[in-house]
Amino acid sequence: MAKESAQPIDLKHYDVVRKPVITEKSTLVSEHNQVVFKVALGASKPEIKAAVEALFSVKVLAVNTLVQKGKTKKWKGKPYFRSDEKKAVVTLAEGQSIDVTTGI
Repeated sequence: MAKESAQPIDLKHYDVVRKPVITEKSTLVSEHNQVVFKVALGASKPEIKAAVEALFSVKVLAVNTLVQKGKTKKWKGKPYFRSDEKKAVVTLAEGQSIDVTTGI
């Protein structure tokens, strides 16, 4: 039997990092070696750092987070509320990169 060289990824990392944010602004920060992800609302900065390092095999220098509060909107005249979202701006080490256009 062949032995696997890579360790299996812990499934809780997929609960922390939900999806990449692909917007005009997130594309601009990619020039500064940063990537933006939507993350779980209760995720802490160390959890986000560990998840990104495990999922993408990169070295993370810093994690900045922000909570985007949900808005009140109307649909067919009836109000509804969007949920709060948490985003993480992850700064990668020099020479590291993540291609967010491909799957994990």
